[in-house]
Amino acid sequence: MDHEIVKRVEELRKTLRYHGERYYVYDSPEISDFEYDRLYAELKGLEEAHPELYDPSSPTQRVGGKPLDKFEKVTHTARMDSLADVFSFSEVEEFCGKMEQEVGAPVYSVEPKIDGLSVSLSYEGGVFVRGATRGDGIVGEDVTQNLKTVYSIPLTLPEPLDLTVRGEVYMPRAVFEKLNAVREAEGKPLMANPRNAAAGSLRQLDPRITAERKLDIFIFNFQGGSLYADGHEPQSHTETLCRLGELGFHVLSLCCQTDRSEEVLKHIEAIGQARDGLSYDIDGVVIKLDRLEDRRQVGEGTNTPKWAVAYKFPPEEKETVLEDVTVAVGRTGVLTPTAILSPVRLAGTTVSRATLHNLDFIRQRDIMLGDRVVVRKAGDIIPEVVSSVASKRTGAERPFLMPTHCPSCGEPVVREEDEAAVRCVNSACPAQLSRSIEHFASKDAMNVDGLGPQIVELLLSEGKIADAADLYGLTVSDLSSLERMGEKSAKNLVGAIEASKGAGLERLVYALGIRNIGEVAAAALAGKYGTLSALMDATAEELCRIEDIGPITAQCVVDFFSHQPNRVLCQRLAEAGVLTESVAKPVENKLAGLTFVLTGTLPTLSRDEASEWIRQKGGKVTGSVSGKTSYVVAGDAAGSKLTKARELGIPVLSEEELMRMLEA
Repeated sequence: MDHEIVKRVEELRKTLRYHGERYYVYDSPEISDFEYDRLYAELKGLEEAHPELYDPSSPTQRVGGKPLDKFEKVTHTARMDSLADVFSFSEVEEFCGKMEQEVGAPVYSVEPKIDGLSVSLSYEGGVFVRGATRGDGIVGEDVTQNLKTVYSIPLTLPEPLDLTVRGEVYMPRAVFEKLNAVREAEGKPLMANPRNAAAGSLRQLDPRITAERKLDIFIFNFQGGSLYADGHEPQSHTETLCRLGELGFHVLSLCCQTDRSEEVLKHIEAIGQARDGLSYDIDGVVIKLDRLEDRRQVGEGTNTPKWAVAYKFPPEEKETVLEDVTVAVGRTGVLTPTAILSPVRLAGTTVSRATLHNLDFIRQRDIMLGDRVVVRKAGDIIPEVVSSVASKRTGAERPFLMPTHCPSCGEPVVREEDEAAVRCVNSACPAQLSRSIEHFASKDAMNVDGLGPQIVELLLSEGKIADAADLYGLTVSDLSSLERMGEKSAKNLVGAIEASKGAGLERLVYALGIRNIGEVAAAALAGKYGTLSALMDATAEELCRIEDIGPITAQCVVDFFSHQPNRVLCQRLAEAGVLTESVAKPVENKLAGLTFVLTGTLPTLSRDEASEWIRQKGGKVTGSVSGKTSYVVAGDAAGSKLTKARELGIPVLSEEELMRMLEA
């Protein structure tokens, strides 16, 4: 072997490791992407020409191979249980009291609860061989290739150990903000929060996309194997974390140990106060027994360990200034006021806008322009104004008045009796037209990939379309002439429009944007009538006999199809080749009478896929947990819905348990 080649390979690996860490870990690149790619390509070429120089820790092993077709299932060597949640200091004190009864003089480890996606990492002979998502705690998904793109995960350890560790993959706040800024500039939907962004990034089938997201990880638990080459057994959780740090893993620096329950509460308060200053999101504090022998003595519960709890922070609320209120017109003509706020950091993102729903909502909360207001995120996702802070008014505040004329078309607006909404009833309103076409093309409707709001606005402004049916007459030349639309993009969009013709009646009914008709009601209507022509002639009395269709919804359907322009639109869609018949498979009745709620990221199925399976077996899927819910199906990063299910005593299923139920 040429000594100069070996030397060059080592130089390239060292250089790329350094610059990769500067880029991915510290977000402070010192060379251009072009220069990094040039060095990377040189190393990859040398390694391919000299396979005897293979090194599992080479930078080329972080992103390699072709995109996957799917994620394979992995059975965990050690269960990855979730923790029991507590929501008050009194519950924490109750937990500490139980531990004192069990072990006499417990020592507690108190550490932040990272808001991300739990994974296991397995090493054989010191080499990273497998990474998997938590899944249902027993079976997860093999995401090894994607985890290799996380630069803070060592590909090799300094010692040839066989071990498995557990950590939380997260997206740093700064990375999340940049990602959303790029998506906003490209007209794509924004990510809800860093936790969802991390979960979605880790489940990309193409590792190169995951690599671009700059994910990070904290290791918080030793799952099994050997931490020491001489066979030494660690005695405490603290010892395992110190040892994992020595082996090159990222571990939390905010961990504290104490043998006093009052100190546990002080540590929780301190971590909560430090929360805003962290570079990552946390949603609580984990309290664990530190001595491993104490854990063995206390034992495990059915789904959660008895020796640990997770204190969950209450919904974060912040005070800011209501600078203005804007009013937008939705696809059904409803005028929706939106609060324009002085930017404030809240639950993982910077919030500058929040929905105000309607005029009644504003009046009930005594909200005025210029007020200091309290805001929070409903379900840690949707910003909302909780209340005004009337005690801090200066006298310069003024009431908000809903427009008397539509901000889009200028026509008078109306507020129907018994309705909170103020509505523009002009069917030719430009704002309604734009949003109705966006809805028609959306993922859950006709799923026209690539037809976002900016493209719709361009098509309307240049007179290339006037309604949804016109989409099916667009040509490549029509689209390629648009600003920022090349011929390749135009061909892709025309192909997506053509493919949407076969979406079926279920999606078409939802895509039409009939008031009060969501996906569930659309599927019920399609299942009952089978064809669009039959549905168009249905009476309100007939419609009311369908489950999920009440009198108000039935009248909305009748009103929509009694409007001649809507009937013409449906006829033109059919003439364009859009399928107007149901494509749903025959529904079985195995789950008849059962209602399911889905929450979190499932190991192998998307929520849409799981929902479709349930409906095919006769079950019903809803979006909120109530006393009528039969089961909650929970995956990774399950939130408030899982908490409410436990409070109500509703059975919780993993994906695997759901599939067994479907197959039974």
